[in-house]
Amino acid sequence: MLSEDKISHMCHMILKGLLEKNLVKPIEEDGKIRREIRRTLISELKIGEEIDSNVKKKIQSFSKKVTEGSPEWEVLYKKFFKEEEIKRGLIQK
Repeated sequence: MLSEDKISHMCHMILKGLLEKNLVKPIEEDGKIRREIRRTLISELKIGEEIDSNVKKKIQSFSKKVTEGSPEWEVLYKKFFKEEEIKRGLIQK
């Protein structure tokens, strides 16, 4: 997980970018918008961490041991990560 300072900085940068490019027209105060961006960002990071953990457990459960970081491990990791994102409805096939 990212530090509180990094998350706060990202929230400020996201809001600043959205406002500068006129992609949103705020109807709430900036602080409230940043809090919602923060909540969403943390939620998405937690989902990513859950998926990462599940994928690593799945690879570790193989009878044939696959060394983390090896080309074979990387291929399996990407494949299973994408499958998990599809299963959770985060991306489409």
